[in-house]
Amino acid sequence: MRREYSQSASPRTGTIRALAVCVAAFTLMAGSTVPASEPESGNGIGTVLGRDEQPLQQYRAFRRMHASTEKGKHEAWLEAWTELKDGRFSYDIVSERGSETVRGKVLRSVLEREQELVNSGNTAKGDLTAANYEFTEAGRDADGTRVVQIKPKRNDVLLVDGHAVLDNGGELLRVEGRLAKTPSFWTSLVNIIRRYARVGGVRVPIATETVAKVKMVGTAKLQVFYDYESVNGRPVQVTATRSEALAHTAER
Repeated sequence: MRREYSQSASPRTGTIRALAVCVAAFTLMAGSTVPASEPESGNGIGTVLGRDEQPLQQYRAFRRMHASTEKGKHEAWLEAWTELKDGRFSYDIVSERGSETVRGKVLRSVLEREQELVNSGNTAKGDLTAANYEFTEAGRDADGTRVVQIKPKRNDVLLVDGHAVLDNGGELLRVEGRLAKTPSFWTSLVNIIRRYARVGGVRVPIATETVAKVKMVGTAKLQVFYDYESVNGRPVQVTATRSEALAHTAER
């Protein structure tokens, strides 16, 4: 049953709602890119982000999720098989532990909201495209990777104000920044980092971390990790990049 929350809810409810809305919104960026048909900008960014890409149309992945509030006062874990097929998203929960409140109103809610957003066909509103963003060259990061500033063209909870990081070959490694619009009365700031890798020839998300500043509560975090079994109908193997990401998270 879908639940509605009012602004008069408690701070704890505000924390839970903030986490669920933030992460569910960012899941829409899975595999998004600037289409090759977009015109090239004067600084060449259109060429890098607008090259031909095999779209992510179908996948089956094992997802690990972890949510917590400041000092671990409320914390929970969930594992589930997730699948995108014929434009429909579905999931099957395998295991869960920790706070029942966080499990029910954050982790399960994230999956429910993602299912609702994907199955309603509204994912284009969160895509990393010229219809949603302005792209500006921002130089090189400390490790030599290329940085492209991404500026939302509207205030929207599905868009991120920040930057994209690409390797020297133009592969998208991660997107990071803050939500262009806070999703809740209780949230003052929502920061997101989303990491990508190429699996089976298709660029897919491998990890997402969301940190929200919640009024009267503090910091709330949600981490999501993806382990793909198949992409676009083809079986795939765990890549070194994805394995490293999962190992890094397990150590934290």
